[in-house]
Amino acid sequence: MMMGLPHIRAGMTVGLLGGSFDPPHQGHRAISLAALRRFGLDHLVWLVSPGNPLKPRPPAPLRRRIAAAEALMDHPKVSISGIEAEWGTRYTAETLRKLRHRHPGVRFVWLMGADNLADFHRWKDWQQILDTVPVGVLARPGDRISARLSPAARLYAPYRLKGGQSRLLAQASAPAWCFVNVPMVNVSSTEIRARGEWGEA
Repeated sequence: MMMGLPHIRAGMTVGLLGGSFDPPHQGHRAISLAALRRFGLDHLVWLVSPGNPLKPRPPAPLRRRIAAAEALMDHPKVSISGIEAEWGTRYTAETLRKLRHRHPGVRFVWLMGADNLADFHRWKDWQQILDTVPVGVLARPGDRISARLSPAARLYAPYRLKGGQSRLLAQASAPAWCFVNVPMVNVSSTEIRARGEWGEA
């Protein structure tokens, strides 16, 4: 299990996809492959979080979620990391500050599904995130309209790149964000748990 980060170096563009991954599924894989292609990223890291402060129930054990993620996302340009547990960071903004400090010269891009953009204004220091790293938003089923009308999307509308400019995002100076449509994979971790396919290990 990789608790640290892969060997990344100055000059690289690295996408960061954070989440509980409870469990990881084909939707996560699909948006990761789309992000590598659409944003022209050199590498992508799944940041498997110890827990989500916005969710009431604790996730499955971290090692189990990381092992499942590694089995699902076997790709040379994608790494799985539990660095937030190692560092003790609880919020995305805090994790990003540490990453940027420890990896100067690496151009990080925060990645999220459109469902997260709809609730982004509830995240701690969410404006700091948008002000310090480019953000790539990937459409997921049923979340396009609510995401585009969200407080974050409205406030940062002047800094949005068009979908056709997506490959410019990683080199753009923050604030900058881009909303891209990707092939739909209509599955969610919540649905998988509800079906009993991710029970107690």
